[in-house]
Amino acid sequence: MPIPHLGGVAILISFIIGVLISRPIEIEFKPIIIGGVLIVLLGLIDDKFDLKPIFKLIGQILVTLVPIYYGIVIDRITPFGIEIEFGIFAIPVTVLWMAAIINAINFIDGLDGLATGVSIIALSSIAFITILQGDIFVMMICVILVGSCAGFLVYNFNPAKIFLGDNGAMLLGFVISVVSLMGFKNITLISLFFPVIILSVPILDMLFAILRRYRKKVSIVSADKSHIHHKLQSLGYSHVESVILIYFMALLYAGASIILFLSTVPGAIIISSLLILTTVIIVEATNLTDNNKKPVLNFLRKMVSKIVSVN
Repeated sequence: MPIPHLGGVAILISFIIGVLISRPIEIEFKPIIIGGVLIVLLGLIDDKFDLKPIFKLIGQILVTLVPIYYGIVIDRITPFGIEIEFGIFAIPVTVLWMAAIINAINFIDGLDGLATGVSIIALSSIAFITILQGDIFVMMICVILVGSCAGFLVYNFNPAKIFLGDNGAMLLGFVISVVSLMGFKNITLISLFFPVIILSVPILDMLFAILRRYRKKVSIVSADKSHIHHKLQSLGYSHVESVILIYFMALLYAGASIILFLSTVPGAIIISSLLILTTVIIVEATNLTDNNKKPVLNFLRKMVSKIVSVN
């Protein structure tokens, strides 16, 4: 029996209903609702006609202009208390950020329930941090979408009765990219990396996919079987086991982002160092680089074997 690819439509409808129940659609909701409808329409066209990557990217960029029109822009950062204005580069930087997150979620949508579950974890993390910041509006958006995704995940988890489709994956990526900017408006050196840390799993998967394809001198948008979920399955993990393992990875980064938010500067340095080490271990263990080089894992194995032999 054919499985429908209308996940984005289902999530968007339930999200809009949740918004209407919580409060009337005010101007703050408009960029998300309008952009959400447009990105789902783009995804539906892609699911139906398999658009060329360049046309899909152009469509994504046009959709990102909706929140930008409503003033959701990365216009400045303040590292070490020094304010840096992006000026004319504010819009290109914002477009790049949104397009990157849209495609990161789309890239990781390779197994039943994977992109939906990772998005739930990311949105929950953003919601928790915005509660600590006292930003109830962004928290409410995240909670409503988490509810929509959770209801959808019941039917999307393996074996799926409905697929997320490009329309659903791009919708989740779009909303996450927008709320991450709305939730971290006062961007400092550390808070600049909160959304990146929260979304580390899909971002890493996307970056290494681009790197692999560049090395092989093929189009960076060409499909392959070397995404993180493919790597886990090649290591012998089942479909469900691979999805759950990636959930745990996403939870690890999400938890680290919350701890980082609450940390002092020395604590932030320690957490950041541990995150870098963890990321290297994950990349080497799953062979995301496709080069079979594992210097850190080999070093750790040698250290463990020496400790065991001494004892």
